[in-house]
Amino acid sequence: MRPCEPSQTRRRAGLILGASAVVIILVATLPRVLGHADSYPPPSEAALAGLSLSQRIVAIAKSQVGYSTEPSGSYCNKFSAHWDAGTADCPSGERAEQWCADFAAWAWQQAGVRFGYGYDPGQINGAAVSFYEWGVANGEWHPATSGYVAVPGDVAVYGLILGADPSAAHVAIVTDDAPGQRGPDVVNGDGDRTGFSVVETGTGQVRADAGRDDSVLAGYVSPP
Repeated sequence: MRPCEPSQTRRRAGLILGASAVVIILVATLPRVLGHADSYPPPSEAALAGLSLSQRIVAIAKSQVGYSTEPSGSYCNKFSAHWDAGTADCPSGERAEQWCADFAAWAWQQAGVRFGYGYDPGQINGAAVSFYEWGVANGEWHPATSGYVAVPGDVAVYGLILGADPSAAHVAIVTDDAPGQRGPDVVNGDGDRTGFSVVETGTGQVRADAGRDDSVLAGYVSPP
């Protein structure tokens, strides 16, 4: 797993030029019933009816386990495309950037959590550290050293580095925080233990395999 800070420009694409624009527009406007972007649909409204917010977030995150990017060696994914984030050089209307935070934000939004997505202060975006910053701003940040027991649906933050330019290595959706475990059970977007750039689970995940020695669990962000 790589540090989940998008390396690409994280601003919306401008005008699309050239003959390829026609093809891109058609792909974006037609239903993608045969495209990779429609694989692993989230649970239906009927399936989610009656569930608590925590249960909805977990059910939605788990429904994506096994999803992988297309092409397989790329960062092209449907979660960044949902937010119109990353670069647009992908098939089937997908977009490319490191996407653990885009996945976690998507799961929260699909479950009904209200927040702003973007790059202004107080918004969540494709940078893993944006969850920490949003949590602090909204009183929903819980350091791992505080004794807080994570609730399913929380977002676990790994490899947090503070300072003039804060960063984080990874975020994941918590599914359980069982007594006696050093870390929570999670669903990782943009993982690579079971394949490159996939949605996968982690058990007792106290450290993210993010290519950094300091990618340990820093704390949790709760939905409001």
